Amino acid sequence: MVDARYTADRVAPWGGRWMQLVIGVVCMSMIANLQYGWTLFVEPIDDKTGWGRTAIQIAFTIFIVTETWLVPVEGWFVDRFGPRIVVLVGGALCALSWALNAVADSLVLLYLAAVIGGIGAGGVYGTCVGNALKWFPDRRGLAAGLTAAGFGAGSALTVVPIATMIETAGHETTFLTFGLGQGLVILVLAWFLADAPKGGHGGTAADRQRRHYAPQEMLRTPVFWVMYAMFVMVAAGGLMATAQLGPIATDFGLVDAPVSILGLTLPALTFALSIDRVMNGITRPFFGWVSDHIGRENTMFIAFTIEAVGVMALSAYGSDPLAFVVLTGIVFFAWGEIYSLFPACCGDTFGSRFAATNAGLLYTAKGTAALLVPLGNLMVEATGSWQTVFYSVAIVNALAAFLALFVLKPMRARYVAAAAGGEATRLTTRLAD
Repeated sequence: MVDARYTADRVAPWGGRWMQLVIGVVCMSMIANLQYGWTLFVEPIDDKTGWGRTAIQIAFTIFIVTETWLVPVEGWFVDRFGPRIVVLVGGALCALSWALNAVADSLVLLYLAAVIGGIGAGGVYGTCVGNALKWFPDRRGLAAGLTAAGFGAGSALTVVPIATMIETAGHETTFLTFGLGQGLVILVLAWFLADAPKGGHGGTAADRQRRHYAPQEMLRTPVFWVMYAMFVMVAAGGLMATAQLGPIATDFGLVDAPVSILGLTLPALTFALSIDRVMNGITRPFFGWVSDHIGRENTMFIAFTIEAVGVMALSAYGSDPLAFVVLTGIVFFAWGEIYSLFPACCGDTFGSRFAATNAGLLYTAKGTAALLVPLGNLMVEATGSWQTVFYSVAIVNALAAFLALFVLKPMRARYVAAAAGGEATRLTTRLAD
């Protein structure tokens, strides 16, 4: 069936926009282990090579930086040539990255694999999120949340298989097996991706008639930089938890401590990683859906406050195995929503037409935040404790909650109203003065 929004020679994609969303979710789940599965490999790599945690974790930082800072470029290709080619290349690079990790015999090769994996994962991530924003201008929070959930929870089902394979076959075989498998799935699904009609699909008349801001225009607005600063602040703490969860559990003596919840007993670290992946996935569509109803900034305030409280509780009670599992789940539940709220907020503010590039520029905040991840190790080495890290993360989350409600909300409300009324250019000039 041909959608009325398409020209006569352009047929609506199979399954419509909801199938596009499903494909994006699955592709995102296939790249999730490149970030969320990394912590399982840190100790095995260090045990074999003796390179040290800090040196190995630099690879994680390199991955995050290349994954995020190149997304605007990849988004430009998506906006210009459509999503299919970008995801095809991204899937191939992701597979190559883990294949290189399997044979890495030096830090240089490990870092090179991180660069390749970051470029590939960024291409897939930026494309799928941008595509969701374009196809669902009427439900941006939910669509971005569901897509980001694939990345947040996509590794949940593979935590135990990866940990088991590392124990039985070694981390090299695990890298190769999962890398090639995940890449193959992306390559197949990429062929079914399609670009949304100009002006979005399913949006209101106001959305189609409003001005859609080009990236260079967006970068001149103060509201973008407020969002960027908040994104960095919240992302830094979550990335530290993601990368350091294994070392934290090791230092707390909890890696193999048995934890029983609802009749299921697992080692504390394995249990925490499994629950965290699920919670990190659920939070994205949940808070995205909430933000569609009560507003982006109100939702940010609630989530960031929960994050601050959860981190402080983890610092106080995290040495207990059960508390460690439960509290890390709360921390991840209150952190992962940034990957639905900020893209949706960006799309609301600057429009759908350049959504992939604009959201990609905002997403580089994650790369900026990644530069702070090694500071966690340095703080621990300097103080001999994780408490300074926990306190720092709690403080910046509390500050971000304040900014969301009392700075971003009134600023963005004025800008969106002016944009809808065709007065954004004058407002941009006034705010920039």
